[in-house]
Parts: sequence; C-alpha cells; structure tokens
Amino acid sequence: MNTETRIFIVDDDEAVRDALALMLKTAGYAVVTFAGAAEFLDAYTPDFHGCIILDLNMPGMDGSALHDELRRRGTQLPVIFLTGYGSIPTTVRALKNGAVNFLTKPVNGAELLACVREALKQQDDMQRKNQAHLSVASRLESLTEREREIMTMVIEGFTSKEIAQRLNISYRTVEIHRAHIMQKTGASNLMELAQIAATSESAPKQ
Repeated sequence: MNTETRIFIVDDDEAVRDALALMLKTAGYAVVTFAGAAEFLDAYTPDFHGCIILDLNMPGMDGSALHDELRRRGTQLPVIFLTGYGSIPTTVRALKNGAVNFLTKPVNGAELLACVREALKQQDDMQRKNQAHLSVASRLESLTEREREIMTMVIEGFTSKEIAQRLNISYRTVEIHRAHIMQKTGASNLMELAQIAATSESAPKQ
C-alpha cells in the first residue's frame, strides 16, 4: 500500500524537479519526482496519497492530458499546475477540472507551500467524506428490501398506521420493521435517519 503522504513532482525539467524537491523536503515533505507523464502513470496506483505538482508543458503527454487521464481513472490526488507561461483559458479549464491552483514559474516558495498545504487538506477532507459514505453504505446494505421501503416512507413523513394501510400489513409489523431500521442504521431519531439516507444518495458514484 502507498498510503504515505507524498508530493509527486511531474516535470520534464530536471533543474526544476530538483529545486522543487529540495524546497519541499526542507519543509518536511516526502517527495517523489518524475520526468514525464508516462513515467508517472507507470508508477501510479489508486492508493497514492498526497498531491501532484504538475508541469503543464511537457513533451509527449502534457500536464493537461495527464490530469484528464487521472480524472478518468477516478484519482483523488489534488493537482497543482506549474507552467512557464499560462493563459487565462488554460487556467480556467484546469481549475474547472478540479486543479487546486495554477502557478507560473518561477514559482514563489511560500505560495507553493501554501498550495501544497491546501491540497493535502483537500484530500484529507475528501477521504473523511468517503469513509463516512462507506460507513453509511454498509449500514444501509444490511436493510432488507421491505425495511428500505418502509424507511423511505418514514422519511417522507408517513405514520406507521398509514404505512401499514398502504402496504397492507399490520401496524405491529411496521413498528417491528422501524425498530430494526433504527437499530441497523444506528440512527437515534428520524432526523438522523433522514441524514443517513441523504448521505448515501450523495455518495460519489464509482
């Protein structure tokens, strides 16, 4: 597993790679450098943790194309773009595609470190949300089809009596199902149950 937090530098300019690596290592970060997009993709695994400092203009697959490929693969690694020259349309496209920032070389050290801190915070926040979604999903998966049906009706505001009439089952049976739903989901009240259901619906699609 590659769960160690690392800064991945992808730049075809060796001098830039070395300078950035030295700066980040001095700041206490673990750093891995790559001379191009293909080299990074050869090493990449979905459990990489950290962020990417990505040169925009590289021979072969450029930074923008690599970013698109990583998004296609579903990566959650935040990206900070670096370029020797930038344009407003390119910058806007990168940011719309999820880049944390777009910096122009020669980059200001303090600005880059601030961007790295923001990128790592962004990934940590995203991982916490994903873990919460997984926890909710596992709880909801334990519900039977009937329990899911009743849970939906409960959240929509139907009383146990109304649910019993609509499903043509006894009031007592509805109450038993409701108790099981609360127990399996860990919800202590209807508000929490609604929040759990909403969290599941907003979970990122794979």
